[in-house]
Amino acid sequence: MRSQGKNYETPERAWQSDRINEEKRLRESYGLTNKKEVWKAQSMVRTFRRQVRKLNAEEDETQQAELLTKMQSLSVLDEDANLNDVLDLDVEDILERRLQTIVYRRGLADTPREARQLITHGHIMVDGRRVDVPSYLVHEDEEKEIRVSPGSKHIVSNE
Repeated sequence: MRSQGKNYETPERAWQSDRINEEKRLRESYGLTNKKEVWKAQSMVRTFRRQVRKLNAEEDETQQAELLTKMQSLSVLDEDANLNDVLDLDVEDILERRLQTIVYRRGLADTPREARQLITHGHIMVDGRRVDVPSYLVHEDEEKEIRVSPGSKHIVSNE
């Protein structure tokens, strides 16, 4: 079986203080473990932008509608958004949709790091199934279905 390879692009310049400081800020505020998680989110935004530029050139209505539907189901775009709004996305829009961030924002954990630990230890359920991947992108319809697992001994302080 063949591995998939990297699903992110590394920065072109290794030592750029502005970029390094921004990555550090994102890591601290979202509880990420390393810069690779920031690079994955940046690559995802970059991929969406490339798709939009390609679809604008081809003017394929069905693929444009599919991409907009996908972005709206992730709650990254509003219902009345168009393709040009995808070009305005930034990394924080993607990081806000991570399961780790949503668990923390909903008060199921006191810190982003605690949210990450709860998820990796299997204490969080999304739509009735256990999810143990902190980087899981939560769709709009799944967001209401995030719960602590019934068999979990974790006590949520904000409930």
